[in-house]
Amino acid sequence: MRFFILIVLIWMGTTTYAQTSLDWSDLTGGISFQALSLEDPFPGFTKAKFSESLTELEGKEIVLTGYFLVLDGNQSVYMLSMNPMASCFFCGNGGPETVVGLQFTEKPPFKMDELLSVNGILRLNRHNPNQYYYRIENADAISFN
Repeated sequence: MRFFILIVLIWMGTTTYAQTSLDWSDLTGGISFQALSLEDPFPGFTKAKFSESLTELEGKEIVLTGYFLVLDGNQSVYMLSMNPMASCFFCGNGGPETVVGLQFTEKPPFKMDELLSVNGILRLNRHNPNQYYYRIENADAISFN
């Protein structure tokens, strides 16, 4: 009987806090783009189409490691990038699928290009070309520096 209770407690402990660890190849390979027609609200932009595996992770807790970037002078717009600032997507080394918007509950203490492991809720953006294709809400992070 004790053995059974021990097994149940171990099982409960492993299933109550399940999160998926993602790699950048999951994000870069899990998205494709289709051009919008002239009748769409944002003609000339591309619409994101996500893989089934990424769609299944939407709204679930994930972990992703990358470089912390701050995008405005007020230090209120944050993202996690596959590459450091000197070689990020808007400098020609990748595409918008190589960055993830971060939404923290408090202002984070991290510095530009700091290597972080971030966990939070994954959100996919299918409709707004002015936002990140990927976003992590309720982000919490630890630094490797």
